[in-house]
Amino acid sequence: MKDFVADRSKALTPSLTLAVDAKAKAMKAAGEDVCGFGAGEPDFDTPQHIKDAAAAALARGMTKYTPSSGTPELRQAIADKLARKNGIQYKSSQVIVSCGGKHSCFNVVFATCNPGDEVIIPAPYWLSYPEMVKMAGAKPVILPTSDATEFKITPEQLRAAITPRSKLFILNSPSNPTGSVYTRAELEALGRVCIEKGVLILSDEIYEDLIYPGATHHSLASSGPEFYAQTVTVIGFSKAYSMTGWRLGYLAAPEPIAKAIDAIQSHSTSNPTSFAQAGAVAALTGPQDHFKVWLAEFTKRRNYMLQRLNAIPGVTCIDAKGAFYLLPNVSKLGLAPMEFSKQLLEEEKVAVVPGEAFGTDRHVRLSYASSMTNIEKGLDRIERFCRKRA
Repeated sequence: MKDFVADRSKALTPSLTLAVDAKAKAMKAAGEDVCGFGAGEPDFDTPQHIKDAAAAALARGMTKYTPSSGTPELRQAIADKLARKNGIQYKSSQVIVSCGGKHSCFNVVFATCNPGDEVIIPAPYWLSYPEMVKMAGAKPVILPTSDATEFKITPEQLRAAITPRSKLFILNSPSNPTGSVYTRAELEALGRVCIEKGVLILSDEIYEDLIYPGATHHSLASSGPEFYAQTVTVIGFSKAYSMTGWRLGYLAAPEPIAKAIDAIQSHSTSNPTSFAQAGAVAALTGPQDHFKVWLAEFTKRRNYMLQRLNAIPGVTCIDAKGAFYLLPNVSKLGLAPMEFSKQLLEEEKVAVVPGEAFGTDRHVRLSYASSMTNIEKGLDRIERFCRKRA
């Protein structure tokens, strides 16, 4: 039979985070007591006023197409938010609303990269970045980091990786999976290398609101006109407002890039869901007091997990300054992350994501977007599992 599957599809690796989460849910559905640490979504409900705004939009008949790049109201609300909170001035025409932050990242890569271009990605990375690059026919260039540098790359590393084919540098701060947060000085040092070498920057800031004491989020595009001109900022509603299922993200870009992405989106997904966009307007313009409550709970969970993990023989874990993940190093236990994760799930019914998904062969990722009951029970099991191998 003729092979109808395109080569670009064959080159892709399925999402391990979704696979782990699906397996854990299947085991739970079968009646097994599984502790899951794989989910990349807050375990809090979407704030009520956001749900009410979407329901009201449905009730008044907001069920038709919107402009492909989003409603004028939402694009303006995003532009206002970026000016107010991120210190970046964009016209609403430079804002594109998409079907999630993931979709925004994909659109940036697809709109800017030609076949044969190189895209520089620090590792550990969010697992979808290299796959997006491959779908565009470009080549991922991976720059490894380590626990010793808090998983941050240096300007010297970046400069050494740039070639005449380098088109894009993907920077994720706060980071999934490491929780690292770059300072403004660190961001600007990387940005200057890109400006000097003519490399566009995709600044993925989806976790901008999940920042812990001692760290501060900075948007690179706010650092001056030269940074603004060479940066595309991607954010979204999934993490800050627990709207993962709503599938709404956005980007802000120089006008030519925004226009290109609008054209691409008009031929792929058309517009994001109409009534969900009404909820997003309420998210940006309504009460923001949930952040304080959520952050206090995430901080408690992070501190507890960090203490517990570092007390386990053979395991070390650096502090996370943002997002809701920890990336413990399990290399001293003599198992590759994939095998560690497999045996842990089979023996102790604990689901973690192996580091191979993120470009590391020494770590596993644990999400603390989960109840303290799940965290305590799961860590008891992880400790028991590791002590047998230490």
